[in-house]
Amino acid sequence: MAIISTLLKKGIRLRESLEQEYSHPLELQRQELKKLLIQAAETEIGKKYDFPKILKGFRRGEDEFYERYKAQVPIYDYDRIHSEWWYKLLEGKPNVTWPGPVRHFALSSGTSGATSKFIPITKDMVKAIRRTGVRQILSLSKYDLPASLLTKGILMLGGSTDLEFNGTYFSGDLSGITTGRLPIWFQRFYKPGKKISRSKNWGDKLDQIVEKAESWDIGIIVGVPAWLQILIEKIIAHYQLNNIHEIWPNLQIFVHGGVSFEPYRKGFERLLGKPLLYLETYLASEGFLAFQALPNRKSMRLVLNNGIFHEFVPFNEENFDEEGNIKTEAQTLKIDEIEVGKDYALLISTCAGAWRYLIGDIVRFVSKEESEIIITGRTKHFLSLCGEHLSVDNMNKAIELTAEEHDMNIREFTVLGVPHQSLFAHHWFIGSDDKVKKSLLKKSIDENLKVLNDDYAVERNHALKQVKVTVLPSSFFYDWLKEQGKEGGQYKFPRVLKGDKVASWQEFLLKNEVKL
Repeated sequence: MAIISTLLKKGIRLRESLEQEYSHPLELQRQELKKLLIQAAETEIGKKYDFPKILKGFRRGEDEFYERYKAQVPIYDYDRIHSEWWYKLLEGKPNVTWPGPVRHFALSSGTSGATSKFIPITKDMVKAIRRTGVRQILSLSKYDLPASLLTKGILMLGGSTDLEFNGTYFSGDLSGITTGRLPIWFQRFYKPGKKISRSKNWGDKLDQIVEKAESWDIGIIVGVPAWLQILIEKIIAHYQLNNIHEIWPNLQIFVHGGVSFEPYRKGFERLLGKPLLYLETYLASEGFLAFQALPNRKSMRLVLNNGIFHEFVPFNEENFDEEGNIKTEAQTLKIDEIEVGKDYALLISTCAGAWRYLIGDIVRFVSKEESEIIITGRTKHFLSLCGEHLSVDNMNKAIELTAEEHDMNIREFTVLGVPHQSLFAHHWFIGSDDKVKKSLLKKSIDENLKVLNDDYAVERNHALKQVKVTVLPSSFFYDWLKEQGKEGGQYKFPRVLKGDKVASWQEFLLKNEVKL
């Protein structure tokens, strides 16, 4: 396999993967936090919270290091860490939360907040992301794949590598930052290549890829499901194909992340001539947290020894308010204290200068021994108007079952919590170009959620009095994203709309003469 053999020739080994496979998760995380604290001890934040004192705890009892860490360093969300520390990085000040200056900032997709966030990307973080990417490539050796596959091209559909520069720092999509710094050995496999990757116009970029598609031999595609589906549909239409395998016969792997693939699966597979192997990744703007490491699993393995220390906050009413904001005295756990089957919000400390940082995702462990997780939602994308505690995981599954039941392609969806008389209702917006009766969709979604979520079933007999459904062309969802300035490979439509985004969405629909 050309990529794997190239990696081995470059001296990259499976050592880090084997170290995690044969080590206790807590010991790996102890060592990782120690490294992070040592490196940042002389930074402003390290001095304020006395990192050397925390480090002395590693010589004492098994839990002393963590007791000191959570006692001395507060929990941060983006707004707090930005207002206290990261704003200084944007001014060019060095040694604030990580040694040296920060020259690159990833603009997050901002699905929860109203505006994009500037997430610092240090040189150490770029190296860490690259190392984890290598580990995922090397994990393909565990799959029954033909040796010829990894001699083929890898199409990565991401943001522009032509970053914005304001005289102090560069900013752009994380994919644009990391793709612009691909190692030389990888560039022979990478598509669409440097020139097309620099394009800032998303529509032009897709058109350029379509024009080049017939000259590429693609074996692996990487990106967000919705945008890759749009690209493949464009290629099929342009070349008048029956399916994408008529132009890319060696396409065998789809690496996806950022959003659950299951709601997209049915429509996506209509574009294929043969089955693909689906691999999930957990690559956020704040770091590469996990990837699917083993065949025949739908879970991902947390990366425990590559620049990130993980903490876990039980996602319940004791630790979070009804808007999904973490409480000051929230209970936090280290990796040996978690329980399989329970939902936790993630706190991460990283080699990019994030410390006890609430990333906003909710995970559930399916294996404690192997540190295997699934993502079940976002802290601010849970919907609980009256105690129904509806998670994104519930929503994805209900839509998947509904699509199967009606043999339809549901490409996008979102849900709003709205008043209904003196009580409450859920208003679903379904993006599909298939014809189906709203009443049938409403019944299916409602009944599926009652089976999936006991709290929802109870509240449907009490305070949650109504379920509404509006079916829209799928293009509406992408047009709204474009209007928000969030068109492109990194951006996903939020599964729950809250706050200002509700008004923006409703205004957009009224402007397009959709009755609410």
